[in-house]
Amino acid sequence: MTISITGKQLHKVVENNGNTIHYFISGNNDGETIVFLHPAFGDHRCFDRQIDYFSSNYQIITLDMLGHGLTGVGKSKDNITATTIHISEILKVENKDKAHIVGVSLGSLLAQDFALKYPEKVLSLTALGGYDINKVQKEIAKNQRKEIFKWLFKAIFSMEAFRRYAANIAVINEEERIHFYESAKHFTRKSFSVLRDVDKLITDRSIERTYPLLILVGEKDTEPALKEANRWHNREQKNSKLFIIEKAGHCANMDNAEDFNEILMNFINNKEYYVRVRHRAPLVKATFKQEDGKKLLIMDSPERAVMAGQSVVIYDDKECLGGGIVV
Repeated sequence: MTISITGKQLHKVVENNGNTIHYFISGNNDGETIVFLHPAFGDHRCFDRQIDYFSSNYQIITLDMLGHGLTGVGKSKDNITATTIHISEILKVENKDKAHIVGVSLGSLLAQDFALKYPEKVLSLTALGGYDINKVQKEIAKNQRKEIFKWLFKAIFSMEAFRRYAANIAVINEEERIHFYESAKHFTRKSFSVLRDVDKLITDRSIERTYPLLILVGEKDTEPALKEANRWHNREQKNSKLFIIEKAGHCANMDNAEDFNEILMNFINNKEYYVRVRHRAPLVKATFKQEDGKKLLIMDSPERAVMAGQSVVIYDDKECLGGGIVV
């Protein structure tokens, strides 16, 4: 293993099946671990704004997947689906039994694959801008084939043009587009070879989750992505939570890091609030939701006979956070 220090991060490598996988450690070694998996064409730097936010309380692991960032294509015939093995190996090296697994786009598919193969190592699963790999969907497959054709067509003529195209579809914030473009500079024509067989991860299967699931999508992502997020959440019923992140495109963790970070923090903290409507009414569980620039407190169960003029008090466990009057 090679170790170096890059800014706030420890830069390490792990060898597996002839591949040298680069990964980065930061944050609180005594806290729970969060593993972030980047989207296609990007690298570990896609999570710079998550590292700043979560490092005080959590240990953060980011990695460059095969063919991305500092991790080359490798000498073996492995493709990017070997990421699940690489995560397991990294956790073993770092003496971590479990982790919160967070994936963006392609990273969300690999996060799910890891959770399927190593459910005992998953504290929670978060998927941003992805789709359910446990359900075959012809519409998604068709859209993906069209997009892959666009990628290859642009890459054949100019990798520069391809990287700019990738940045433009990944994020809508101009500053973050530059950030994504920089992270995509290590992605080469040869890197496309590691993306083969990703579709083989997808099959109809029935699973019983032993961990909570958070489904996220940017409100400015494509219409199919928004539809799939809702369909996925509906299939999972009470096993998942869904949030649509405002002012964000496909990589909402970059476009709107503030809301993404807050939602993820509340989720992995299992942050629940309690609401009392009327003086003697029982406490009702509730969670915060961001929508149209407002923070909404959504009660887990319906409250009957709520009327204007009644008081509402919000608690965090036993601590009273405040309240107001129904209008």
